[in-house]
Amino acid sequence: MSHRKFHAPRHGHMGFLPRKRSRKHRGKVRSWPKDDPSQPVHLTAFLGYKAGMTHTLRETHRTAAKISKRELVEAVTIIDTPPVVVVGIVGYISTIRGLRSFKTVFAEHLSDECRRRFYKNWYKSKKKAFTKYSKKWHDETGKKQLEKDFAAMKKYCSVIRVIVHTQTRLLPLRQKKAHLMEVQLNGGSIAEKVDWAKERLEKPVPVSAVFSQDEMIDVIGVTKGHGFKGVTSRWHTKKLPRKTHKGLRKVACIGAWHPARVGYTIARAGQKGYNHRTELNKKIYRIGKGVHVQDGKVVRNNASTHYDTTQKAITPMGGFPHYGEVNNDFLMLKGCVVGTKKRVLTLRKSLLVHTSRKSKENIELKFIDTTSKFGHGRFQTAQEKRAFMGPLKKDGLKKQPETQTDELD
Repeated sequence: MSHRKFHAPRHGHMGFLPRKRSRKHRGKVRSWPKDDPSQPVHLTAFLGYKAGMTHTLRETHRTAAKISKRELVEAVTIIDTPPVVVVGIVGYISTIRGLRSFKTVFAEHLSDECRRRFYKNWYKSKKKAFTKYSKKWHDETGKKQLEKDFAAMKKYCSVIRVIVHTQTRLLPLRQKKAHLMEVQLNGGSIAEKVDWAKERLEKPVPVSAVFSQDEMIDVIGVTKGHGFKGVTSRWHTKKLPRKTHKGLRKVACIGAWHPARVGYTIARAGQKGYNHRTELNKKIYRIGKGVHVQDGKVVRNNASTHYDTTQKAITPMGGFPHYGEVNNDFLMLKGCVVGTKKRVLTLRKSLLVHTSRKSKENIELKFIDTTSKFGHGRFQTAQEKRAFMGPLKKDGLKKQPETQTDELD
């Protein structure tokens, strides 16, 4: 018997078929925001890494809403976003079959973390990628050719994209290979776009140059993988009665006698998770500045607010579980995002024009929680813990080896 529309609807959405493993690990942008030449030239996407979650306290400022002026505790996700480096420019021309890449120009110097992306096995390779290409930037014929390419781009291209890579050495990950991506440039004329990209070759672009506070963005990534699962876990079908022969986590009827085959809409066991997904309308609650030096002092106050002036960094006590410390610039997004910790995420500017009060609301955080996410966290900072607990045994043990070495001298 099939599903009934209202009192027994079908289990699982048909819009996401086939439920199979994603071919790509990094989220792919399938649609870019519409270009507006009246705006200044800007990037339309960025790459970040999921660090973990925490919660914030804020007051709502939504006009004519019943919950206005009320305090809200909300879950937020921290995305580690070290600056991306521009290493290439790609020009596209419009054809009757859509866009076609016309010219590609790479920078003179590419870092090892970027060049690793072009190899399966870096340490066994001769590491010769781009060594001949970089000579173009020195000799006269090469320079002429590059100028010719830039001129041709300005003349014929309708879309300009830049090739950027992440800086994995700034992250607490084992991976040394950078993630490489093409990002579309919007705003300004084609000539202005080419000049903008040319100026920024080999230079880092921070996340604050792409997104702004209170902006609504889209997150593209691959969901957390769960391996091969049965119908109860994969499709959330009803379990059969307890005494069912040969198991109860099954689908009782997988179709009629005729047509003599199993339909594609029937819930079956198979791969769960690790699917490519695009999530729309994630609000930016804060664009945090990484740990930096100012007037000779190390500044770690990116989790402080006007109400909570405690000098504290966004990294909770003991670090983010399964990630570590966030010392770079970061984005704080409302709610959750796809993927597991350390997963690379593509952050894209929204394709829509936002007019709702919720999307236009100004966010002013009162408090950001930095207690330990490993257990029942009680203390916001190490100083607070020290003040409450007093001197601990482990602190004394740390000092002992120093005194012993002094005695030996």
